Amino acid sequence: MNEMTVEKNNNTQKPLVAIVGRPNVGKSTLFNHIIEQKKSIVEDIPGVTRDRVYGEAIWKNRVFDIVDTGGLVIRPNDNTEELIKEQVEIALAEADLTIFLLDGKQGVMPGDQDIINHLRSSGKKVLYVINKIDHQKHEINSYDFHKLGIDTFLNVSALHSRNTYELIDLIKDNLPESDYTPEYDEENIIRVSVIGKPNVGKSTLVNAVLGEERFITSPVPGTTRDAIDTYFEINDKQYLIIDTAGIRRKSKISELLERYSVLRAIRAMTRSDLVLLMIDASEGPTHHDARLGDLVKSRGKASVVLLNKWDLAPKEAREVDNIEELTIENLKSLDYSPILKTSALTGKKVNRIFDLVDKVYQNYTRKIKTKELNRFLDDIKKKNPPGMHKGKELKFYYITQPYTKPPTFVIFSNAKNRIPDNYKKYIENQLREYFDFSGTPIELIFRTRADDKD
Repeated sequence: MNEMTVEKNNNTQKPLVAIVGRPNVGKSTLFNHIIEQKKSIVEDIPGVTRDRVYGEAIWKNRVFDIVDTGGLVIRPNDNTEELIKEQVEIALAEADLTIFLLDGKQGVMPGDQDIINHLRSSGKKVLYVINKIDHQKHEINSYDFHKLGIDTFLNVSALHSRNTYELIDLIKDNLPESDYTPEYDEENIIRVSVIGKPNVGKSTLVNAVLGEERFITSPVPGTTRDAIDTYFEINDKQYLIIDTAGIRRKSKISELLERYSVLRAIRAMTRSDLVLLMIDASEGPTHHDARLGDLVKSRGKASVVLLNKWDLAPKEAREVDNIEELTIENLKSLDYSPILKTSALTGKKVNRIFDLVDKVYQNYTRKIKTKELNRFLDDIKKKNPPGMHKGKELKFYYITQPYTKPPTFVIFSNAKNRIPDNYKKYIENQLREYFDFSGTPIELIFRTRADDKD
């Protein structure tokens, strides 16, 4: 690795808007409308409920983040409601502005007043929004909400986009002042997040990469409480490296501040292209490391696995020739990721990390010509014919690649729902062998031609 230039550290955060409300009032519909896409999430990850998702919105040259939350119940009746409440509390603590969404069809419901009282006690700015007012004649339905002590509210229909742009205007006008501006070329930068358990050496690694004590490091787990962005250049290539708080197992996340840190770490990973997953080589890969690997893959992120603290690894581990293979067996989800044995503290192989990052990012953004792909498809069919499945001959007609980040392939066949999982895995493995997609997940989409019946 040649000489590196550190340009600027940009810690300025975009404003964050949180949407809260009881279950089924239309929060996700409104969220999708504001970010102008359908963005779903299914995560069974420590510290995060399945109902939580972040997105970015741009409106009239103003950029802000927005978070959709699970249905809030102030007095939870079960463990699920309690977990959702905890996550909403974190969103409220982090947010600069809160939207309290109410249901205009159901009217005032038990629990609405409790939520309002709770929001008022937080001292945060709140916009009150009545959803499901689909037509002007339904406006009368909202009058009853004045009994909750709300003087001003906006009637909208998230489903039918009624008054939603007026709402976004209102959001923009109520956001705090922010001088958030990217310090880099948005199109050409490689965003790299560093994740792992607490005290695995993330901040020490970032310091070693940057060649200076840019962040506080400490042997006490949990020093890094937030995600910090640092822009730098190597060989005229631009990078943004994101140091994050350690992600613990759910049972270990007891403090509100630490829960907040976990969410910021996951949020940081979501906006990165490539993830450096750090594992403590002195203890080896754990079940929790494997869960973090699941998260990386489910987000469609490229990855490099770092066995850090290699100098402290047990002698028997350092003498194992196939330690990389054994590590991958424990991670499972990241069986395509390269592994590098490092020591952030001593600098061992730190200079090789971004050589790997460059290679993996190249694979992550690789686009294969359709002609090459179909030659590939013909070759693998000859090598291993798909054969019969449930009494029907399987045929594969052609393959295309519509997307990168991650590389996504669409394969047309005569029976998309009959393709065995082992043959799908065979196609993925062959794609990796032919075109070198190490370090990146691959998405396979199977479709049936219009003249075929599945």
